[in-house]
Amino acid sequence: MKTIWIIGGPGCGKGTQCERIIAKYGFYHISSGDLLREEVASGSPRGASLQELMSKGLFVPTDIVLDLIRERMEKAKSEGATKTGFLIDGYPRELEQGLLFEKNVCPVDLIIFFDVSSETMKTRLLGRAAVSQRADDNEETIKKRIEIFNVKNGEIVKHYENKVVRINAEGTIDAIFEQVTKAVDPLLA
Repeated sequence: MKTIWIIGGPGCGKGTQCERIIAKYGFYHISSGDLLREEVASGSPRGASLQELMSKGLFVPTDIVLDLIRERMEKAKSEGATKTGFLIDGYPRELEQGLLFEKNVCPVDLIIFFDVSSETMKTRLLGRAAVSQRADDNEETIKKRIEIFNVKNGEIVKHYENKVVRINAEGTIDAIFEQVTKAVDPLLA
């Protein structure tokens, strides 16, 4: 089983490309953002503290996110939900998280980095905010998220340079996916 991290700034198109990767290859999709939002929606005490952090655009403590991811991977394995492996979407957000993931969960086989400009991220997120009603999609929070992302992501890309495939995510959905398949096919060959 292979593990792929999908990284890229907010609004880079990770979700759209993940849907296509899952459809073509059968990976089990784990979105750290979705796991966090599910936890918030559950009404648990952990969810309430997460809501407060996320509404301010701050990062959630690594141990909480790792626990949620590991729990979901173990559940998927026990239910036989994947033969191919795992697509970890939106995690790690910083180098320390990646190191802890590999130490406490499993090694990563490939990292796909969807690279778009800060201006593109901001435009896409403001468009999404108009329809999504997500608490973390407002202009001030968006600017802060993009700034933090650019610094933290650079550290991940540098550390894992031999496993990172950088994909220009400014193009069409089909053109971007063509680049994705060129990265994933050799991994599964």
